[in-house]
Amino acid sequence: MPGAVCQDPRFIGADGITFYFHGKKDKDFCLVTDNNLHINGHFIGKRNQNMGRDFTWVQSIGILFDNHKLQIGALKTSTWDDSVDRISIRFDGENIFLPETEGSKWQSSSTTITRIQDTNDVVVEVENMFKITAKVVPITKEDSRIHNYGITNDDCFAHLDLKFKFFSLGEEVDGVLGQTYKSDYVSKVKMGVLMPVMGGDDKFMSAGVFATDCSVAKFKGSTSHQEGSSLNLQLPSVRCQSGLDGRGVVCKR
Repeated sequence: MPGAVCQDPRFIGADGITFYFHGKKDKDFCLVTDNNLHINGHFIGKRNQNMGRDFTWVQSIGILFDNHKLQIGALKTSTWDDSVDRISIRFDGENIFLPETEGSKWQSSSTTITRIQDTNDVVVEVENMFKITAKVVPITKEDSRIHNYGITNDDCFAHLDLKFKFFSLGEEVDGVLGQTYKSDYVSKVKMGVLMPVMGGDDKFMSAGVFATDCSVAKFKGSTSHQEGSSLNLQLPSVRCQSGLDGRGVVCKR
C-alpha cells in the first residue's frame, strides 16, 4: 500500500523511492496536507555531536479531517516490554481505550480503530479517506549500538512505525510524504547515495501537532469529503524492521 514511515525517519513515498527526512527533535512537521486531510508528525530525538544533526523519530501524529482531530502517539518508556501497551489514542480530545485483545474495536460514525495485536499495534480507517497502521516500537540496545544513537536506560525513545493508504487525495496534495502522491511529482532527493535525504525543514515545519500553519498547508476542512483524484497507487513493497510493509511507509533504518 502507498505511504510509510519508520525509524530515523525513513519514508517510502508513493513513487516507491526511499528517502530520509530528519527534521528536528521536539518539533512538528507536515507529513500530508490536502483540502480535507492534514497530518503532522511530532519528532523526538537525540543530538549527535559528531554529525551536527539530531537523530529523530516520529513520536506521534495529529490528523485533521472533516471537523475531527485524531492523535496517535507512543508513550515515553524506559524499559521496553512487548506485553505492555504504550500506545496513546485521542479522538476529538477524548482518550480512546481499547481492550488489550487482538481484534478489539472502537467506532464512531465513519472512523474505526482496531487492534492488530494485543498491544502497541492498531489500524485506523476513515471510510473513503484513509487507512493508517501505527505500531509503537522502541530503539533497542542493538539499534543504539549499530547506529551510535547513545540511548540510555531511562528512555528507549518509543516511537511510531507508520503505514498509510489514501483513497481520495487531490492533485494539490503536499507535505513530506504527501507530495510524492502528485501525478507529476519528480523526486528531489539525490539518488545513488547511501542515505538520500529530503530537505525542506522550513516549509514543512508547523507550530504544533494539529497546526496548519506550514507554508505548504492546503487544509480547509469539510463535513463532506472533497472531490479528489482518488490516487490509489500500487507499487513495490518495502518491509520495516518492525514487520510493517507496503508502500508509503515511515520506518527507521
